[in-house]
Amino acid sequence: MPVIVNDYELTDADMEKELPAHEGTADAMKSAMTALVLRRVLLDEAQQQGMQQADEDERIDALLRQEVIVPIPAREECLRQYQANPARFKVGELAEVSHILLQVTPGVDLDALRKHAQLLLDELLENPAQFAACAKVNSNCPSSEVAGSLGQVTRGMTVPEFEQAVFAAEPGHIIPRLVETRFGLHIILLGRKLDGQLLPFEETESKIALAMQKASHDRALHQYLQLLVGRARISGIDIQGAATPLVQ
Repeated sequence: MPVIVNDYELTDADMEKELPAHEGTADAMKSAMTALVLRRVLLDEAQQQGMQQADEDERIDALLRQEVIVPIPAREECLRQYQANPARFKVGELAEVSHILLQVTPGVDLDALRKHAQLLLDELLENPAQFAACAKVNSNCPSSEVAGSLGQVTRGMTVPEFEQAVFAAEPGHIIPRLVETRFGLHIILLGRKLDGQLLPFEETESKIALAMQKASHDRALHQYLQLLVGRARISGIDIQGAATPLVQ
């Protein structure tokens, strides 16, 4: 079924041009087609708004500059963000970490894997000295050859769920719960830990302001795209307001 946006039919040539930008996504074809639909919706709106730029990207940029406007966060807002999230603004914070990974692979029985992982965790909480041997036999991570050691880990090095568990835990102990990430189930042993130093607010204010402004812009852009998609006549694809990159 062809995809048609406001009487414009997207072509195979359009898709061939767009598709390389979406390689590696979960569904490259759907992602590329969604981006093409959004691009067409924006171009149609730019035309209605009287944008005259010859280049399509320039037309879209002009439209978004006009329609998606967010204020610069006030200093007080940045300070509240700083005070509410001190861990984000520390330098030198690190932890010595070892883990056992029970990897989630296609077709794996998740309930059985979780029960096995919980059994291993319970045994290790009773006998932590067996961690290295257990890692060598059970872990699906290359670190299994070195007692599960990941060495020194700093913030930003690992996926968020893993990082949050590590830096919230007490050093010198096995975390008493399974930690689940996109890689699988982790049993984590935390060694030495350095708390690091909190940067002064003055050194972080500009970065906080930029991050807050970007988050506000992303939300406003998403809402604007939802509005345009709701107005458009779209057939051949189910699209809900664009949880996809806008234009490349």
